[in-house]
Amino acid sequence: MAGKKQFDVGIALDAAMLQFWRAGYADTSLDDLSRATGLNRSSIYSSFGDKDSLYLRCLDRYAARYGTRYDQALSYASEEPLQAVRAFFEVTLQRIADPDVPDGCLIAQTVMAAPALSPTIAARAIAALDLQHARLRTALNAAQLAEGDADDFAVHLTAVNQSLAVMSRTGASRKQLRTVIDVSMGALSHAVRARS
Repeated sequence: MAGKKQFDVGIALDAAMLQFWRAGYADTSLDDLSRATGLNRSSIYSSFGDKDSLYLRCLDRYAARYGTRYDQALSYASEEPLQAVRAFFEVTLQRIADPDVPDGCLIAQTVMAAPALSPTIAARAIAALDLQHARLRTALNAAQLAEGDADDFAVHLTAVNQSLAVMSRTGASRKQLRTVIDVSMGALSHAVRARS
């Protein structure tokens, strides 16, 4: 349409996602989003709706991007469940080490702020955590653990994964993060061996 400024929606969403990720929902203003995306307020509203709607789109984008990577890591769990779970954690470590994205995890950050957010945003973040738990449970079922252990370990590993993101925001070293993973992997390896 003549006179209408065109922009790449994906690039704008990535910019908004990074802004929310760095500062959090509450500390990100529309002016911050405008600076980050290069769009004026009316373009943000007309393209994405209100701040909550934009945040939901950013959460979905984040969950899809990293969810695909987690799915790929866990895809060979039926053959090598321990290696698949370690690969799952490598996705998180790679994200943490990526200099182009903020420390932490947008989902974990959102869940921690849930009491101050709209019920829709809180529910979306919790659903993303539930999906991560389900991914891990499915992968661990392939390890043929004792009844209930697959779900228990899925709960534990989901919590560990989120704690890695929180620890990264506080400046934990890569060695410290790997130690946390190694302890969890040791416990999982012991449970797998006990079942063999």
